[in-house]
Amino acid sequence: MIEKVKKIKKLLIHHHDLFKNAIPLIASENVTSVQCREACNTDLSHRYAEGWPGERVYAGCEYLDEIESMCGELAKKYFNCKFADVRPISGVVANLVMFTAMTNPGDTMCAMPIPSGGHISHGPKYGRISKRLINGTAGAVHGLDIEYLKFDWDEMNIDIDASAKVIREKKPKLLLFGGSVFLFPHPVKELSEVGREVGARIGYDGAHVLGLIGSGYFQDPLAEGAEILTGSTHKTLPGPQHGIVLSNTEDEEEKELLKKCAFPAMLSNHHLHNVAGLAVTLAEMIEFGKDYHRQVINNAKALAQALYERGFDVLCEKKGFTESHQVVVNVAKFENSIGLGGDIEKALEKANIILNRNLLPWDISRDKRSYINPGGLRIGTSEITRLGMKEKEMDQIAEFMKKIVIDETDPLKILEQVKEFRKDYQKVHYCFPAKTNAYEFINFE
Repeated sequence: MIEKVKKIKKLLIHHHDLFKNAIPLIASENVTSVQCREACNTDLSHRYAEGWPGERVYAGCEYLDEIESMCGELAKKYFNCKFADVRPISGVVANLVMFTAMTNPGDTMCAMPIPSGGHISHGPKYGRISKRLINGTAGAVHGLDIEYLKFDWDEMNIDIDASAKVIREKKPKLLLFGGSVFLFPHPVKELSEVGREVGARIGYDGAHVLGLIGSGYFQDPLAEGAEILTGSTHKTLPGPQHGIVLSNTEDEEEKELLKKCAFPAMLSNHHLHNVAGLAVTLAEMIEFGKDYHRQVINNAKALAQALYERGFDVLCEKKGFTESHQVVVNVAKFENSIGLGGDIEKALEKANIILNRNLLPWDISRDKRSYINPGGLRIGTSEITRLGMKEKEMDQIAEFMKKIVIDETDPLKILEQVKEFRKDYQKVHYCFPAKTNAYEFINFE
């Protein structure tokens, strides 16, 4: 069995080497600081601390309680809110906490359709994406009936008037904003007013844009009408993989309900090592977040412009392409050459350019495509920004992509250029100084 252990270590080293030499553009990923990695790689990963700090089921929690309490206070400071639960272990679990607190099984929720950017955790128990069955978390786990808001393809946003009609007709118990394709702020203020007319509670899944929100960009959903803001903590918030629930409620009963919907309803062990890593990340973002997230958005706009100028069909050119960390590209015109989203994703990966194919809103209903090989690409700038890249580097990345997708250059010929390009970007930025590089494998021998 020792050979298996050695093989696992070798594969881990290969993975680190890949990302040392890659251009990471997946919008749902980021890289943590060395200090965050250090916190996550401690004895806390062995421990339990069921309950709220000071109310634990287990002994041995003296220091854990202090770390978790500090994490919660940092979250409230960063997000300028009154309540924070840092125990959810993922964004999906944070959403389940919200669903449990705000609804009962059998209630109706209005949310974004998945092909238009809604997340699978917002989906129904039984549904289809193209010809494939799905089991969305909201329906399959919590038993909600899902009614979809209307989406404006040209604006790449929720259609306010058409969605208002849906809300008034369906009278949901929960109106949920947020998604996984998220170029522009959602009309929270306008539609939350409609939701309240029919007695709906208002939630916002900020998993993708959580860091942008905390640093004062994109939008402030809790100020615009949302009652609960949930999210994962490893996208634009560059922390460990974890989740969070935020609220401005001052009602003690509501706070207790939210706490109980996390534990004991959803959680036992809540991955204390990642709570410590999240605390580190929140401290970093309070210190460096405004500069970091300003550059994330600037880089997304610059990359979109550079791709557009090279012949890519980048969505929403008339709106400045994006107000977030994401860029969405329609690749339908390459179908008869290099191929569609899945084909292009694979071609770029051969050159260590890592991004993901993505459904466009019209792929399924109009063009009869599936998520296996859709008509779109989703590109994110959070991780490359954390590596110190700025606008001029976006131009070079667009050029690499053009050579492969438009010029149809062999990706293996671009691979060495990508590796050379990456040599100057090996440190994590917008954090406190450290000697260890971003993707350095830490050897404990």
